[in-house]
Amino acid sequence: MNKPVEPAIEAAKAQMQAALEAQKRVNTRRGPPSAAQRKDRLTRCITLLLNHKDELVDAIQADFGTRSRDMTLLTDIAAAIGPLKQARAELDGWMKPRKRKVTPAALGLFGAKAEVRYQPKGVIGVMTPWNFPVQLAMDAVAGAFAAGNSVMLKPSEFTPATSALLAQLFDLYFDEEEIAVILGGADVGAAFSGLPFDHLIFTGATSVGRHVMRAAAENLVPVTLELGGKSPVVLGASADLAKTAARIMQGKTMNAGQICLAPDYVLAPSASVPGFVSEAKAAVAKMYPAIKDNGDYTAMINQRHYDRVRGLIADARSKGAEIVEINPANEDFSQQEHRKIPPTLIVGATDEMSVMQEEIFGPVLPIRTYASLDSAIAEINARPRPLALYYFGEDEAESEALLARTHSGGVTINDVIFHFSMDDLPFGGVGPSGMGAYHGHRGFIEFSHEKAIYRQMKGELLAMLRPPYGDTFRKQVAGRLKP
Repeated sequence: MNKPVEPAIEAAKAQMQAALEAQKRVNTRRGPPSAAQRKDRLTRCITLLLNHKDELVDAIQADFGTRSRDMTLLTDIAAAIGPLKQARAELDGWMKPRKRKVTPAALGLFGAKAEVRYQPKGVIGVMTPWNFPVQLAMDAVAGAFAAGNSVMLKPSEFTPATSALLAQLFDLYFDEEEIAVILGGADVGAAFSGLPFDHLIFTGATSVGRHVMRAAAENLVPVTLELGGKSPVVLGASADLAKTAARIMQGKTMNAGQICLAPDYVLAPSASVPGFVSEAKAAVAKMYPAIKDNGDYTAMINQRHYDRVRGLIADARSKGAEIVEINPANEDFSQQEHRKIPPTLIVGATDEMSVMQEEIFGPVLPIRTYASLDSAIAEINARPRPLALYYFGEDEAESEALLARTHSGGVTINDVIFHFSMDDLPFGGVGPSGMGAYHGHRGFIEFSHEKAIYRQMKGELLAMLRPPYGDTFRKQVAGRLKP
């Protein structure tokens, strides 16, 4: 279980190169697909998901060992169908050329015109992670297909059953000239990121994103990087602690915290910490009366990741933090079939602790205090810019200050993660948490070339701009040299 898929690297390289060349040839020969062809591709993706949802859920369950089937149907199947349906419904409007103003305006009076047309970039490379292996693949595919591109998909080697099934299903529903799936481990992924795509999107760790961008730069391939980071939660003094804790802990325990947008640490007024800890315990107990054999609670994806997260807890304990393990049924996790870690609060986390130095990607939540909103903002700004920021409270001045004075990929107020689920909002990071964005119309734009087109007027009014330069020319220039 969780053994990476590792075909021979040389064979994989040959397969990738052949698929890329074939897709580029077909794209050049056939030209951009029509709206009807694009909608057909989107519809086939939806049909694939609906017809094989149970197989996909089974595959994800096998890869994780234990993961809620209900959650998977929501987060990997339904959440994948949503962007595909939106793209199909909105496509005609997205594809329309957009008129632009002619400058100077007088040119327009004589018949000059300017517009932007959206042209497929060509072949889009898509590298997806293991935590939501179907949704994150389909989300990128939706934008790429809507924009009229072909796709080469490299799913994660850490979900081998799901990746292999996706390869089989895409092969069943599509020609390889439309979408090709490449299986393999880290060596294959490294080679994939170095291919001369027309655009490359990578979703994963910031450390790997640096290697991907470096490899793409060799061919000047534009990249979209969806990375991660330590997404903070700021509790205002006005926050309803019961409601706040329930929403934070739902986001933190979903997929056992293995989400790039999971709340990574909490900043709270010192007076609010005891109440928040108490309410967090109550919220977890309500969602998970027991954990060890509870199918709703997800395991760590593999032993290495399990050991890493357990190590973060041990390091914090050794450096003086208060460790609050939320274990409603008082179960013994030292011997277990799967790799489950109970929700764990780290109260009084300090910068010296590893848990405050790296993205956690597990059900562990450090809690720190702040004396004033200014100090909370200063702490957030002292760290690399995160993928998300969350605020809980009813003080509009506080929320507006956070929005204006901090940088993050996106924000949800009075909940966590939900801005990602809004198909019409762009999703992306900033700085170390990523670059570029997709989702909905933004995904169509990201995977399109915005071609600028200018149509000159028929008359020869502009002959005055040609040498030899005279008084009429100089008057034109003088008119532009005014404040």
